[in-house]
Amino acid sequence: MSQFYYRGKDERGQVVKGLVDAGSEEAAFEQLLGRRIRAESLRPARQPIRFNLFEGRVELDDMLMLCRQMYSLTKAGIPILRAVAGMAETSPSKVLRKVLADVATQLEAGRNLSTALSRHPKVFSSLFVSMIHVGENTGRLDEAFAQLCDHLNQEQETRRRVKSAVRYPSFVVIAIAIAIAVVNLKVIPQFAEIFKRFHAELPLPTRILVATSDFFVHYWLWLLLAIGAAVTAWLRWLQTDKGRLFWDTRKLRLPIVGSLINRALLARFARSLGMMLKAGVPLPQALSLVADAVDNQFMKNKILAMRQGIEGGESLLRSGGQSQLFSPLILQMFAVGEETGNIDEMLLETAGFYEREVDYDLANLTARIEPILIVFVAALVLLLALGVFLPMWDLMRAYKGQS
Repeated sequence: MSQFYYRGKDERGQVVKGLVDAGSEEAAFEQLLGRRIRAESLRPARQPIRFNLFEGRVELDDMLMLCRQMYSLTKAGIPILRAVAGMAETSPSKVLRKVLADVATQLEAGRNLSTALSRHPKVFSSLFVSMIHVGENTGRLDEAFAQLCDHLNQEQETRRRVKSAVRYPSFVVIAIAIAIAVVNLKVIPQFAEIFKRFHAELPLPTRILVATSDFFVHYWLWLLLAIGAAVTAWLRWLQTDKGRLFWDTRKLRLPIVGSLINRALLARFARSLGMMLKAGVPLPQALSLVADAVDNQFMKNKILAMRQGIEGGESLLRSGGQSQLFSPLILQMFAVGEETGNIDEMLLETAGFYEREVDYDLANLTARIEPILIVFVAALVLLLALGVFLPMWDLMRAYKGQS
């Protein structure tokens, strides 16, 4: 939920202004129309709460613990203000304690929980706030926290599997980088001095190694600065809309990991959308919220296009087929869900299907990357061996011929 300042006229034509809580500008206009207020201007209210960037961020484990404890407290009938105030004192995260303290203050001022949470978008996502908003309106706040627990638990498990799959390749790449630096800065210069004393013509692999080593030795500082500048420029470009769209599109087409990332994002989309529909959120609004939850600009544009198609009268099956995001099997599940009226259950089944595929790919990811690393290491060792031993053999033959 967000806050909007409005200015307009009531049914008697008198000018009115004030503050309204809504999930979007469209929802704010509809809410004002329900009050018989015709809004002439509407702008988001500024969020006064800001935190130091150096304080850190709230980890997924802390959010999962928060949802579990809030589920237990709300299910037990503990008043929401007392529950939030207690969590503000006991949370292990310093940032989360400060956020929850502000949420408790807002609750004391008469605001509802979803509005108070929306003041902290860096901690509570729009999906999180919307689920709490639905739980408040339906009187099932405990179920909303339970669904968020399942969602965050699945997200945590996926991250754990990804870290486990890339741990070994990461160690190998780091070891290779360290070995290349040591060889170029310490080993090859010693051999280069020996070769210069004999004034022998060096073979091509040796000349490549010596030239590379000289570059590292004389320009290592400039090389580090250039790498740092390139990384900084790349990260800043990714913060732009064009850069983010470019990278989010390309990473879905990367070899080996591109299809894995694509299926992981589709699993997140299907589970989030199914959870929102099960909670009673209208499909167009749910698609808007899930578009942000997938955290991919390319896929976000596709999902928003699906929402426009549904608002234009198309079915989820037709709009999903036009997006070209889903396989025919998943589209069939959409069709069955729309025919039976259980689209939320079909979406959760779709999420399970994609998550099982991601699990299988992650289990085999190391086995698929390992041959590439072995070939790279073998080529590096071969180049070093040829560059070092070929001139030594030539020198030994020349020495024997002279003797």
